[in-house]
Amino acid sequence: MAIRTLLLAGCAFATGVVPLSGQSSKLGHLTFPNSGAKAAQPAFIKGVLLLHSFEYEDAAAAFRQAQRLDRSFALAYWGEAMTHNHPVWNEQDLDTARAILARLAPTPEARAAKARTARERGWMETLDILYGEGQKARRDTLYSAALERLASAYPDDQEVQTFYALSLMGLSQSVRNIPTYMRAGAIAQEVFLANPQHPGAAHYMIHAFDDAQHAPLGLRAARAYSRIAPGADHAQHMTSHIFLGLGMWDETVKANEVAAIGTDADRTKWGPGHYTHWLGYGLLQQGRFEEARRHLESVRPNLGTPVRVPRKAYLLAMRAHYLVSTERWSDPVADWKLDVEGVGAGAQAMDAFALGLAALGRNDRTAAERWLAELERRGRGPESADRYGSNKQIPGILAKELRALLILVDGQKDAAVAMLRDASAAEDALPLEYGPPDIVKPTHELLGEVLLGLGDGSGAQREFERALQLAPRRALSLLGLARAATMSGDREAAARAHAELRRIWHKADGDVAWVREVARQW
Repeated sequence: MAIRTLLLAGCAFATGVVPLSGQSSKLGHLTFPNSGAKAAQPAFIKGVLLLHSFEYEDAAAAFRQAQRLDRSFALAYWGEAMTHNHPVWNEQDLDTARAILARLAPTPEARAAKARTARERGWMETLDILYGEGQKARRDTLYSAALERLASAYPDDQEVQTFYALSLMGLSQSVRNIPTYMRAGAIAQEVFLANPQHPGAAHYMIHAFDDAQHAPLGLRAARAYSRIAPGADHAQHMTSHIFLGLGMWDETVKANEVAAIGTDADRTKWGPGHYTHWLGYGLLQQGRFEEARRHLESVRPNLGTPVRVPRKAYLLAMRAHYLVSTERWSDPVADWKLDVEGVGAGAQAMDAFALGLAALGRNDRTAAERWLAELERRGRGPESADRYGSNKQIPGILAKELRALLILVDGQKDAAVAMLRDASAAEDALPLEYGPPDIVKPTHELLGEVLLGLGDGSGAQREFERALQLAPRRALSLLGLARAATMSGDREAAARAHAELRRIWHKADGDVAWVREVARQW
């Protein structure tokens, strides 16, 4: 089917292809064949565009507007119900989605009767499977299979193809399955090549390819997505999923500044969340420690009313990364009394580890042991709805790291190194990660630092090289590589690492000792 954009005028009632409104023109372009009333088309198309950019609340409002304009418009109810399924986050509001479908009609058969075409009946069937009976994992699998059948029946329908690609990424319950993600990315890429203004195609390519190994495959989509949908805050942030995976820190910071400002230009009103977390991590990699500190301070009070558990989780993660990345062990942020009630074990473990590491950095052995015990206790806590709640390996790996450092202080060098090698093997066995690392002190980086301290430059160099494979252009790993290569006599590797750090730190604070150290190597 030839690609037609929504900029075409005089469009047919039966296809749902109508001119874009001014606001929708900032969300991308797509064609969605449907039999809804012409008056309801702008709201419906706007809802689909917002849905593709995960702007769920605004999408739901647009779909409800389409319903008011055409009470029997089955796909308008389909769209609103879809806003309550978030496959890549493993989130689903089953009861609310069922209630929306029930407003259209009480049974799957009655809902199918409301759909005016075979294609629309196919769309409605997918939702009755997704929100039907049984466990979520089974429903997700059957839903994706139904979309695959629909995609086979309508191979030129870009909406069927993109939502099928998204469903594939939901099959592993938020754990990255590389072959499945690559398949999803390939499907989304086909749509992107045919329609470079499709927000879902660009978005889902980014999600499919946003780990460090595959990020180059998503760079074209990342550079395009913010221009495709400048009216969606999430589109501005999503570009940084690829930028961070490639260690493109200037672009990571800029993308998340734009995304956060889209929410509210007043930094004092920003709460800890996805965009602010990634922004803070990017600032830390750039060596802009003072700005990162002010950023952390500004989001701390804004946990929501009532307090939102995910915001608490992000605040814990942001503080942990700040302490680990700056090594400012005596910074007053370490003394903040942060509420961990209801937060998942992963974020709690990141926080306890960072505070234990800070205690060791202050030579406070007693406090470090206390935080190790707290870290192990938190690792046994209940799961939570925050994004760190499902990764059960985080507490155990971080506990091994902190325990290894404690026994190293006792002079048990071989045992400490062996324990850190166990921790690095455990981290290597995890699914590929995206974003600021949940293992807040990457194991290979820490092992490299320990080996460097023990005088093993060559061994340390190998560990830092591995760390940089998992987190390209991470500043502390590059700094460690430069030091290790210098110790081992690898002048070329040391020079490359120093040059890379100078590029990364071109906006860095001048009083950071590491920045001065690298500057002396010029």
